[in-house]
Amino acid sequence: MRFTFFKSILAGIMLFGSVAIYAQLPSIQYFRYNDKRGLNVFETSKEDTVKYDGLRLRVGGDFAIQLQGLNHETGGPDTLIELANNFALPTANLNLDAQLEDGVRMHLRIYLSSRHHEEAWVKGGYLQFDKLDFISPGFLEGFMDIATIKVGMDEINYGDTHFRRSDNARAIYNPFVGNYIMDSFTTEPYMEVTIQSNGIIGVIGATNGRLNQSPTNKPGFGGSPADKGRVFYGKLGYDKQMNDDLRLRLTGSFYSSSDGSTRDYLYAGDRAGARYYNVIESVANGGSDFEPRFSPGWGYHTAFQINPFVKYNGIEFFGVFESTKNGADVGGSFTQLGAELLYRFGGKEQLFVGGRFNTVSGEVADGALTQEIKRTNFGFGWFLTNNVAIKTEIVTNKYEGDGWNGSKFQDAKFNGYVIEATIGF
Repeated sequence: MRFTFFKSILAGIMLFGSVAIYAQLPSIQYFRYNDKRGLNVFETSKEDTVKYDGLRLRVGGDFAIQLQGLNHETGGPDTLIELANNFALPTANLNLDAQLEDGVRMHLRIYLSSRHHEEAWVKGGYLQFDKLDFISPGFLEGFMDIATIKVGMDEINYGDTHFRRSDNARAIYNPFVGNYIMDSFTTEPYMEVTIQSNGIIGVIGATNGRLNQSPTNKPGFGGSPADKGRVFYGKLGYDKQMNDDLRLRLTGSFYSSSDGSTRDYLYAGDRAGARYYNVIESVANGGSDFEPRFSPGWGYHTAFQINPFVKYNGIEFFGVFESTKNGADVGGSFTQLGAELLYRFGGKEQLFVGGRFNTVSGEVADGALTQEIKRTNFGFGWFLTNNVAIKTEIVTNKYEGDGWNGSKFQDAKFNGYVIEATIGF
């Protein structure tokens, strides 16, 4: 284990210890709090609730650690490694948010330690414009009253699952430990415009479709031709607090990468690695830091995702219907279904219990054999404070379908428990 790992952990300890020194973090405009107050916040609000008072810097962080007790088995030819009940590698983030001007803020996230990287590295960041008064007072004021402009190298706003997922150590928004099987999350250079008016939400954005950037015309991944792809994506939806008890949200998103792309990262863009460590890992052939999430691995494709969200008092439902189709002549498609039902209770809804069901099924090409993954999570959690939470879940994951035959995933499954503690501020 390299010395850089220990330096990263030490930096994380120093960061989280600073909470005791700085009793109050500065308020930032148009900001999603990185604690319990950020639950069920999707696009940042257009309500101007913070007075601009010059340059402000908010230093925050995340920490997460899991105690994993999972078992796995396979019906395929591989022999799997033996799993133990023990702690997984702790993860840590450093978050920098700066109020640069009235209605202009910057976000930067650094992964101090992650499953896939022992060293500290930048996840991404963006500039967010909710006012353009820095050009001239009142510039496009009517438009900016309903519009938000984002420019950066960070996660794009496709679908709603990325608002509830764990982002390396930022696990405080996720009621479970794992993310969805087809984890729609990628960090790319992008520009997007969001419109919010009377509950109506519209998003339009574009990226170059590349995770790793280079100004050269060199060959792409695996020696393929240079990547000259483009991605367009968008969202249309409705989100309204109907009364004191009921909130309704329904969104539909699309994503389309062009045939100039040599590799699409929509379901393979989380470079931090996946949760559920070392499951279905082969003794002879090893595994991947990104398993057990699933990506079709296509060069380019078209996807759409529909997400209903209902919160009635403490009862909360979140759903996923997603379809992706291969853009190449060989065809192929996959469908993802997901449903979460939670009950949040206690005087401040600091306790929660619930379950999630998630499936992915399809074929990598027309005429190929079917591949299917089914996962069920049951769990409960407790926000000890706004910034500290602990979660316990029972997970069952099965691989089914003839498309896995001959691989380590043939009739494979894993199940057991995971306990996760997380801090966010």
